[in-house]
Amino acid sequence: MEQKTFPKGHKKLINAWAFYDWANSVYPLVVSSAIFPIYYGALTILKDDEGLVITDTVTFLGFDFNNDVLISYVTALAFVVISIMSPLLGGISDYMGNKKNFMKFFNYLGATSCIGLFWFSLENLWFGLLCYFFGLIGFWGSIVFYNSYLPDIAFKDQQDKASAKGYTLGYMGSVVLLVCCLILILFHSSFGFVSESLPTRISFILTGVWWIAFSQYTYAFLPKGNRKGKIKTKDLLLNGFRELKTTYTKIKTSYAVGSYLKAFFVYSTAVQTIMLIATYFGVGEIQWPKGESTTGLIVSILLIQLVAIVGANAASRLAESYGNINLLIWINTIWIGICVYAFFITQPMQFYITAFFVGLVMGAIQSLSRSTFSKYIPDDEKDTASFFSFYEVTEKVGIVIGMFLYGFIAQITGSIRNAILFLILFFIGGIFLLFRLKAQTKKA
Repeated sequence: MEQKTFPKGHKKLINAWAFYDWANSVYPLVVSSAIFPIYYGALTILKDDEGLVITDTVTFLGFDFNNDVLISYVTALAFVVISIMSPLLGGISDYMGNKKNFMKFFNYLGATSCIGLFWFSLENLWFGLLCYFFGLIGFWGSIVFYNSYLPDIAFKDQQDKASAKGYTLGYMGSVVLLVCCLILILFHSSFGFVSESLPTRISFILTGVWWIAFSQYTYAFLPKGNRKGKIKTKDLLLNGFRELKTTYTKIKTSYAVGSYLKAFFVYSTAVQTIMLIATYFGVGEIQWPKGESTTGLIVSILLIQLVAIVGANAASRLAESYGNINLLIWINTIWIGICVYAFFITQPMQFYITAFFVGLVMGAIQSLSRSTFSKYIPDDEKDTASFFSFYEVTEKVGIVIGMFLYGFIAQITGSIRNAILFLILFFIGGIFLLFRLKAQTKKA
């Protein structure tokens, strides 16, 4: 497709950027939240005829793991790699001025890894976990460069709406693919499949193909990068470190940027952990009627995605009247209430109610967090990938901590509930830091 260029703030450029959310959001929904967790649970949990768990222990590399703990450790390890890698790659891409190529690389890595999940089985557990591992790296690696385009394609007064548009398209697109996959799975016999297993695994292929195919529209419009001039390839790594150091210095000397990143790190630890473990919580802690757990979980996930559209758009509008920081404080407060309620739930209807409010605040906090950070980046800043790499690192380190705590607390207490209750402390810390930021600056 021929490269088209539009000036910053142009509607077509913003739409093309936002459309990458349509392309990539199928991964976190299908793989991270919906079909893969259910498929993984079906493979690794042995139940009796009454639906009671006989064992949920998995043997991997000669060691026995609780199935939830194993997947949480693999997830945490992937985010450790991302956290170490993304700042340096952000610096290199800013130096070379080709962050679109980096975005493509991680996009294709994640998508092909999704396709590889087709061969996930207990016999090929190492291969399946490896694909899951690289899928995470591919998705979150591409997000670093995707998010960094926001201040490049939209002016500050456009960024809240542009961010909300991206998340809205993402929620919509992921629901479309998920529904298609569910039709294959739930009506597998009508399509000639003997069991649900094959159409479930085909869903992973569809996810990878969808991600690659729809991302091409975004790449047709996004600029290559910001920096121009002669590139010294032999000093590429060194200059990557220099870009990283320069950006780190700018963040340290900017009270607003540094303080916001601290607040984001704290509350995002809880948000991202909840999003990653929500389905596993539904599988292990909710008393579903026999044979209804899969349908109930899928309905909950679809509800979250659809309500999140309302949350993202409502947040962009409310921010105009009340300010980004004030709104983030209120959203964090609602998260605390959700965690307290979730600690006590056992019935499907209670889980649906929780899903509704999770979707509402999830859409709001994701969209608003991204645009708020973008507003704090100086208007004349060219190294946006380096800035957003630090934003992504704070989120990923938080996920590592959150997933480790989740796995550790679940392992020693035997219940995910205690881990969810513990996450309230992170929301309280985030509110405190946001109040302190608000007291020092009136920006955003």
